[in-house]
Amino acid sequence: MVVVTLILLSTACRKDFLQVDPIGKMSVEKFYKTDEDANRAVIAAYDILQWMNARDWNSSYLVKTFPSDESNVGGGDAGDQPPYQELGKFTYGPSNATITAVWQSNYFGIYRANLVINNVKPETDFRKRVIAEAKFLRAYYYFEIASMFGTGPLNLTELKPSEYSQPFVDRAAIYAQVAKDLTEAILDLPLKSQYAPEDVFRASKGAAQSLLGKCYLYDKKYAESAAAFEDVINSGEYTLQQDYSTLFLQASEFGTESIFEVSYITTAGYDWGSFQWGGNRAMENNITWQLTGPRGDYFEPGTSGLIGGWGFNYPKQSLYDAFVATGDTKRKAASILSLDDLRALGGNWTNESSWGWDGCIRVKYGTRSDETGDPVAELNYGTNLRLLRYADVLLMAAEANHMNGNDGVAANYLNQVRERAELPSFTGDIMNAIKTERQLELCFEGVRFLDLIRWGDAPAVLGSAGFQTGKHEVYPIPQDEMRNNSYAVQNSGY
Repeated sequence: MVVVTLILLSTACRKDFLQVDPIGKMSVEKFYKTDEDANRAVIAAYDILQWMNARDWNSSYLVKTFPSDESNVGGGDAGDQPPYQELGKFTYGPSNATITAVWQSNYFGIYRANLVINNVKPETDFRKRVIAEAKFLRAYYYFEIASMFGTGPLNLTELKPSEYSQPFVDRAAIYAQVAKDLTEAILDLPLKSQYAPEDVFRASKGAAQSLLGKCYLYDKKYAESAAAFEDVINSGEYTLQQDYSTLFLQASEFGTESIFEVSYITTAGYDWGSFQWGGNRAMENNITWQLTGPRGDYFEPGTSGLIGGWGFNYPKQSLYDAFVATGDTKRKAASILSLDDLRALGGNWTNESSWGWDGCIRVKYGTRSDETGDPVAELNYGTNLRLLRYADVLLMAAEANHMNGNDGVAANYLNQVRERAELPSFTGDIMNAIKTERQLELCFEGVRFLDLIRWGDAPAVLGSAGFQTGKHEVYPIPQDEMRNNSYAVQNSGY
């Protein structure tokens, strides 16, 4: 019988409020009997979110970021982490390790969610909620597969090794399952405000409704998308945080604008000997923020509040120029600094010919000394990654309503976001205004590349960087999957 507890070694998901100790070995028949069993199982499914976005050199967040027009890959030189460098040049293929890690991580998450859905009995209200959480998580992981790869196996049960070869289904079939899971989850998930403080990391009704709206938007079902977002907006559970400059700091985690986020801690106590490099291991801190801080060899912070990192994910000058062109000073200051801005703060950059440098420093999700832990600061970043937040919902709702012929409603939602940025109501073409607003509001949040693809704008915006129409709209199916699954079909162009 399959031993389940090797995949149920659960760890903290909501800062340091929840720690689950290893529970030994137990068969499927003996597990999933109590509320505590169910809780441990679903925490294991949440844990994949931490791992997949902070897997040392295999971050899902960066796989979605590097091909966009927001940033250059950076690093020490052209040979620093070749799988990441390939993402920035559109030279990746089926053997790219970071893309392979994204595929694997999502299917690990699906497997763990399936264990909960198929083995936990809805005999108590708590277990009903846990099953709903698992359906939300399975939907999230499958949404990632559909939006990034366009196809894949649709596994709704835990497979035996002899069953690993499974037919691929198309994007529409995956989105249909995502919508089904979320629709069912919504019925048993509580509102965000109904969770106890130690449970705020968990999926809420609003999180499921938001992801459902996003799924319908990507699937071009605009009426359904608008209706799902309307449920979120009318719930009264969320508002825009007025001070954008503090929105991505630890002090604002799980705040009024937060719908769903991945939680990390500063208290794991990692040092150079104990850090969980590589492999299928738990990841309690967000090493991605250290990787993507300005390279410490050349960075003089002044009063910027930032400290040096390892030099990946340098902002592009074109993004800075987009803020300037719209007069968006509030969000610019909280997102990106030019070299002149940095020097005005008493800082400096001492090597303007360094690899990937394009004249700018990233502030959003920046490397901050007050968001790390001991004994080695760079290995203990605790800053959360926001996966869904209210401003994103408002802008997606604006887009869905516009595409559904309701420009008055769309303008209202768009202008709410602009008002927070102290910008006037939009004028001109509303869809172009929505696109610009998403570029500025959501920069460095891992959504820009997929936005450009679904709008059909990627060839024009990214063609000079190497984007090829008919190929790069999806990532390649990893070579490991092609080798091990007799049904696997490679995406076009790879």
